[in-house]
Amino acid sequence: MRAKGISYDTGFVYKGAIGHENFDAEVVGRELRIIRDDLHCTAVRVMGGDPGRIELVAALAADLGLEVWFSPYPLELTADEMLSLFADCAERAERLRRRGAEVVFVAGAELSLMNQGFLPGHSTDERLELLSRPDRVREHIGQVSTRVNDFLAKAVSVVRERFGGRVTYASVPLEGVDWAPFDIVSVDLYRSAEIADRFADGIRGLVAQGKPVAITEFGSAGYQGAGDRGALGLEIVEYDAVTRAPVRLTGEYARDEAGQAAYLRELLEAFDAGGIDSTFVFTFALYDHPHRPDGDPRDDLDLASYGIVKVYEDRRGATYPDLPWEPKAAFAALAGYYGKNWRASRREPSDLARGLPGLPGRGIASLIRLLCSKRAGLVRRLPQPREARSCSLQGVEESPAGTGPRRPT
Repeated sequence: MRAKGISYDTGFVYKGAIGHENFDAEVVGRELRIIRDDLHCTAVRVMGGDPGRIELVAALAADLGLEVWFSPYPLELTADEMLSLFADCAERAERLRRRGAEVVFVAGAELSLMNQGFLPGHSTDERLELLSRPDRVREHIGQVSTRVNDFLAKAVSVVRERFGGRVTYASVPLEGVDWAPFDIVSVDLYRSAEIADRFADGIRGLVAQGKPVAITEFGSAGYQGAGDRGALGLEIVEYDAVTRAPVRLTGEYARDEAGQAAYLRELLEAFDAGGIDSTFVFTFALYDHPHRPDGDPRDDLDLASYGIVKVYEDRRGATYPDLPWEPKAAFAALAGYYGKNWRASRREPSDLARGLPGLPGRGIASLIRLLCSKRAGLVRRLPQPREARSCSLQGVEESPAGTGPRRPT
């Protein structure tokens, strides 16, 4: 495995609203140093909807010698709005690359599910409802692939006019992406019990296409049985119908940090054995799913979190006393795995710091069901529409460091 990575949430924009409250540049810098030094990551996928925030975090990561995957993540945008967002971000990514950073541009993620014009439906909820019906999926899947590839051809052209580095796209299997315009094949891929017997074959199928392959998302929630559910970890959370904020768990669940850690190790081993080039664990932290060890067990939202740290609302952690979280067992598992041969693959700090095809057979249907539930959780977690507190959608102004959005899963 060449690039050993993790995703980092800079904040997501939805109808002018920004999540990831309490975003702070100093905390970001501290966490990125931990990602490099303690987790032994060599790369970070910097995700979000605010171009200024992405650029800020990407620059901090590059200062530390991390390979940056510059990843604008549009939500419910039109094609023209997405192209404008990508053009802005590509210019920012190129500025960073020309200063000596290793940068890969990710031209969006799961566009057919999260944006307009690819599947029928005026909202993500409506599109996910359609995909939950196998008869409707068969009816539309060919059209989805055509529309996605037509848009991606335009997007790649816009990006390459402004950015001189490698370009990829974080796909889902149903999109049938034509990878010819891209430098790297990338897919968000979760293993569940339903597809476990075909998972290794799916990995080999991706690698057999001949281009480097990146797994841009994989991970597990932290309760007993979550690994078998793959991408469905957030199904156990009840969300406020108006604010979309997580409220409580739907029942009582047993914490299983060892299970989350084992899931990450097993998938990393599978990706290594299958010849995957780059991996990005989802995710470092979910700040809106805090750990509440006292009181009603249903209030402990961290059980559903895919983060490898558990976030506190009212205290600092013991391992890192200046930060409001504590590492989980998955943190140690990831550090141990990435730590193997770390120095051989680590990129030294740059001058900045000194001056699918899907799974075979039945796998596609299984993955569609997983993605529907996973993205339904994402939709419920989106910030309530309101006036943006920082930059415009296209990032005309830089974002102040003190505000920000929250990454849905």
